[in-house]
Amino acid sequence: MRAVLQRVSHAQVRVDGEVVGSIGAGLFVLLAIAADDTDADEEWLCAKVARSRLFTDEQGKMNLDCAAIAGEFLVVSQFTLLATTVKGNRPGFPHGALPAEADRRYQRFACRLGELSGCRVATGRFAAHMAVELCNDGPVTIIMDSKLRE
Repeated sequence: MRAVLQRVSHAQVRVDGEVVGSIGAGLFVLLAIAADDTDADEEWLCAKVARSRLFTDEQGKMNLDCAAIAGEFLVVSQFTLLATTVKGNRPGFPHGALPAEADRRYQRFACRLGELSGCRVATGRFAAHMAVELCNDGPVTIIMDSKLRE
């Protein structure tokens, strides 16, 4: 699993003009599920995201997690994070999970993230064409990969 976290002051996702997920201050998470991801990958990444200290404390240091600021998460599935560009200029996606498995893990990830963090978790709509709007706060953007454990 691969995730891109962005600290935001607000974010929302629209499908066909309708807002399907929105948050105030918190973390916007783009999530990619690979075909070889396991339950261990899912749990590791979910725990890592839930406990990520990306918000500033009184001294201006990134020392607070999302729960500490009463923040929220917006999780959006994005298989393109697994793109490969080895051959030519058009990306390929040979490593992505099949849609049914990816959707199952995506939904489970969002649910578990709420359990682990104690925060509200909003989502996009799996496999839909989404319009994403966000205001990156900082900017702060972090990439995590369960295979690399970083």
